[in-house]
Amino acid sequence: MKIEVMDTTLRDGEQTTGVSFNVGEKLAMAKLLIEELNIDRIEVASARVSEGEFDAVKRITEWAKKNNFLDRIEVLGFVDGDISLKWIQNAGAKVINLLTKGSLKHVQGQLRKTPEEHMNDVSKLVDKATSMGIDVNVYLEDWSNGMLTSPDYVYFVIGELKKMNIKRIMLPDTLGVLNPDQTFEFCTEMVTRFPETHFDFHAHNDYDMAVANVFSALKTGISGIHTTVNGLGERAGNAPLASVIGILNDHLKLQNSLDESKITRVSKIVEQFSGLRIPENQPITGYNVFTQCSGVHADGDSKDNLYFNNLMPERFGRNRRYALGKTSGKANIKKNLEELGIELDSEEMKKITQRVIELGDKKKTVTIEDLPFIIADVLKSSSVKDAIKIRNYNLSLAHDLRPLASISMEINGNRYDETAVGDGQYDAFMKALWRIYKKLDKVHPILSDYWVSIPPGGKTDAFVETMITWDYKGVEIKTRGLAADQTQAAIEATIKVLNVIEEGTLTRQANWKDKFEQ
Repeated sequence: MKIEVMDTTLRDGEQTTGVSFNVGEKLAMAKLLIEELNIDRIEVASARVSEGEFDAVKRITEWAKKNNFLDRIEVLGFVDGDISLKWIQNAGAKVINLLTKGSLKHVQGQLRKTPEEHMNDVSKLVDKATSMGIDVNVYLEDWSNGMLTSPDYVYFVIGELKKMNIKRIMLPDTLGVLNPDQTFEFCTEMVTRFPETHFDFHAHNDYDMAVANVFSALKTGISGIHTTVNGLGERAGNAPLASVIGILNDHLKLQNSLDESKITRVSKIVEQFSGLRIPENQPITGYNVFTQCSGVHADGDSKDNLYFNNLMPERFGRNRRYALGKTSGKANIKKNLEELGIELDSEEMKKITQRVIELGDKKKTVTIEDLPFIIADVLKSSSVKDAIKIRNYNLSLAHDLRPLASISMEINGNRYDETAVGDGQYDAFMKALWRIYKKLDKVHPILSDYWVSIPPGGKTDAFVETMITWDYKGVEIKTRGLAADQTQAAIEATIKVLNVIEEGTLTRQANWKDKFEQ
């Protein structure tokens, strides 16, 4: 049986505190979810929320109609006569996910109606939707509490819904109260009592069991699962799409349409749009999850891939890395040096390993790009020539004026000066720098991520660590700057990446050269 995946990042995910997507972002994410990840269905909005929401749905449905995806676009609607239906129709959508009450407490406490009255209202709306050419799926809001406290009500409601023209019945653990045993029991009850019904399961993560509950639901024969990218959602969020991919493909081996190779790219874009960073240890999409930190692990991988599992990073468009820090051994250092095409004898390896461990003890981050500089410092060699240097710079910030940067650089012994304005001091610095590069017809790296870390405590003189991720001809490079001033730290990281690239071109070492000249 093929499992349907409905992603609700654009609707339920936007209920994350502080997250709001604009029209362009919603359209871009809709395209990514359907065209790249091949999600079966996406829930893009709630009806009647705002004019901006209406515009976003209209843009999405216009695109979807041109590309024959319109039946995969869904909008949350309410039992409100025909108000939601007209909103959805005017926005160009053809599917309503109707929010009904899945527990007796909600019907009596919120609607002040009897179950029969509520179902009569729903029936009228479904008939109206059918006459308007709108397909209906039904959410049983608070279904999990309904099964815990009023199961007979749930059975009555589903029995009534089955008499109506409804495509899917969706079972949300609205408050995230279920555990995997309860999920298995209640979903089994659904598919056993109503075997011809298409049921979706919608998990929330309040007890950190959303993914485990999805696993249990799938084992019962549930037809569909709801997810969000990066686990976005109200309170503790929803089941993360990436984790559900792992469950479907590896543990349950259930047929699905998802293209797992695109999940990292989509997760990164949603991270940018939402403003919420992916935790570094987030399964599959977190930055560190394919990184071996222990030297023992690196040694085992070198000998026989002893610390690999089925979650191979290449499946998700990623690569395995070996961290550099106080738990690093020679094997970690060697793995990173192999990437750079640098060879050291045993005594040199011992000295470099010791320095990396010392830096880790001081809580300093070490990246692969730091290694040539560490080697030059420890071995007192001239392997890193600092071909690019900042002679001096002046940054100006004044109220109601754009920031100004004047810089003087030395590149391979020649001096270059430039001035530029920008949207911030670092932006002005970068614009001046790239003007110099343009004059020299040099290709420069593209900044793809910028992360600032300030120690807790609120001290104004605290050192700031700036970690910048760059893209240079398709290769990801990370460089770090450490200074009392954030802009100065960013400038340090910038000059470091330029020297990494310059040195990579100059040394002509095979692997190093291939990386940067492909």
